[in-house]
Amino acid sequence: QVQLVESGGGLVQAGDSLRVSCAASGGTFSRWDMAWFRQAPGKERDFIAHINWSSYSTSYASSVKGRFTISRDNAKNTVYLQMDNLQPEDTAVYYCTAKVSGLYSGGIDSQTSYDYWGRGTQVTVSS
Repeated sequence: QVQLVESGGGLVQAGDSLRVSCAASGGTFSRWDMAWFRQAPGKERDFIAHINWSSYSTSYASSVKGRFTISRDNAKNTVYLQMDNLQPEDTAVYYCTAKVSGLYSGGIDSQTSYDYWGRGTQVTVSS
């Protein structure tokens, strides 16, 4: 049973940095592509960042490019999202997700492409 557990969220001020983590279990993490999405109150869940299984390839939403960095440690079965220069509009629940097998049904920025989801961690940025 694949499980993804996010941690590291919290309340920060505008301009601060925060790193959220996602610990995976129940399978061969080193073979999975991983991604982060976020959902602000009253809005849809949006793609933030993607990293392939080997860390060779990363992709970002334009809204976070240059401020957020996705990385992974396959020895620790963990994927990270380093968030710098946080702004109030970054306030959301942040979810990690895993592509365990098969082809992408949509693009890497599509929720339907992924197989498993964590329960999320809240990030709140005050102005």
